[in-house]
Amino acid sequence: MANDMQRRLTAEFIGTFWLVFGGCGAAVFAAAFPQLGIGFLGVSFAFGLTVLTMAYAVGHISGGHFNPAVTLGLWAAGRCANKHVIPYVVVQVAGAIVAAGALWVIASGKPDWIPGGFASNGFGALSPGKYSMEACFLAELILTFVFLVIITGTTSKGAATGFAGIPIGLALTLIHLISIPITNTSVNPARSTAPALFAGGEYLGQLWLFWLAPIMGAMIAGVLARVLYEKPE
Repeated sequence: MANDMQRRLTAEFIGTFWLVFGGCGAAVFAAAFPQLGIGFLGVSFAFGLTVLTMAYAVGHISGGHFNPAVTLGLWAAGRCANKHVIPYVVVQVAGAIVAAGALWVIASGKPDWIPGGFASNGFGALSPGKYSMEACFLAELILTFVFLVIITGTTSKGAATGFAGIPIGLALTLIHLISIPITNTSVNPARSTAPALFAGGEYLGQLWLFWLAPIMGAMIAGVLARVLYEKPE
């Protein structure tokens, strides 16, 4: 049993590390060079590809959550055991922080590097498009809700077997295409926490929204899933 838990937590750590390192890394490094031309589209695909690749690499070990909101949403749906919830969330946050730390060390190796927001999420003055707190909260809630509907739907009994990672990864890409201008896209409290710890200041002060809104959206979707879908065997 202990060995099974260790394998699960290692998978969640690695998956969340890759999500933050790959997604935020694309924002910190490649998007900083307009001549590379990746822009919002490239960063959106980077986040989607991290989930897609890790869903197939380690998803069969832990379920491939890589996100505290996903863990809590699946728990609300009856798809995640009580004993897994807190350990999963802890290692997800830890994996995200280690990834952000690695990004910080690499990025600071460039002369005259200025961290700025360091791929953090924000609302109001810290929103890329200067959207209000209320607008950002609603966007994060709705997008995480839909993300969980897609996750629970594609992993439910009767869904195409073995293909869930593809629509889930594409869904995260689409979510980023919609919301990078609004909040710089969270839908994942671990992803939000790690860069904010390094950016500090106001970004830490706004972190509460990027825990509350995604978790609320995910848990609403989880409750809906109990009615909408049959549990997978």
